[in-house]
Amino acid sequence: MRSQVDLDPPKTLSDEAYRRLRDDLIAGRLVPGSRLRVERLKADYDIGASPLREALSRLASEVLVTAEGQRGFRASQLSLDDLADITRMRIFLETQAIEESVARGDDAWEARVVAAHHHLAKAEPRSAATSTVNFSDWEQRNRAFHDSLVAACTSRWLLHFREVIYDQHERYRRIAISHPEIPRDVRDEHRLIFEAALARDIPNVTRLSADRISRTSELVRELLRKANSFARSVPA
Repeated sequence: MRSQVDLDPPKTLSDEAYRRLRDDLIAGRLVPGSRLRVERLKADYDIGASPLREALSRLASEVLVTAEGQRGFRASQLSLDDLADITRMRIFLETQAIEESVARGDDAWEARVVAAHHHLAKAEPRSAATSTVNFSDWEQRNRAFHDSLVAACTSRWLLHFREVIYDQHERYRRIAISHPEIPRDVRDEHRLIFEAALARDIPNVTRLSADRISRTSELVRELLRKANSFARSVPA
């Protein structure tokens, strides 16, 4: 479930700065580990220093950026240890929310799941190897589908922390999306999750969801290892 600040138009320059910076951090357009200089951000985003600093402080609380005392902020680094921790927490939170949602979901919940899956399937290729889908559009539909699965969960805190971890995991998933040559039938993975949810098969839908998250993380882990190995092999 997206927070209300994501659903409503930005009310302040700080809200606008927060959304734009967060989107660029998650998408990797602000390179992990890079220094986020306020003067440079002012020029890039055409937003004043005060709203930018407020936004950066909010993002630091979500660990999308790191504060360096008087030296400012950096985009948070990516690492194998961090990926493992995020994956573990994503699986735990996602499966807990799905379990409650599937158990409690009514006809309205079911209709939302059906609509979200249909909307996603219309834009989803059979495999990443044949993908011509705009990632931003696909990701919106993908997120809407996964949000629909947990929509009947009544725990506000569970949904909040799930959303925070979802954003963290997406930073890593973007790496996998950048390698469409790796074959994977994501359409079928989503179909199986969808069918298990509608069948109210809680053990199966939670297992399938956990497997999908693990599979994505393993792919990203291998890509990061290769990138690290290549970097070490290049002479300084």
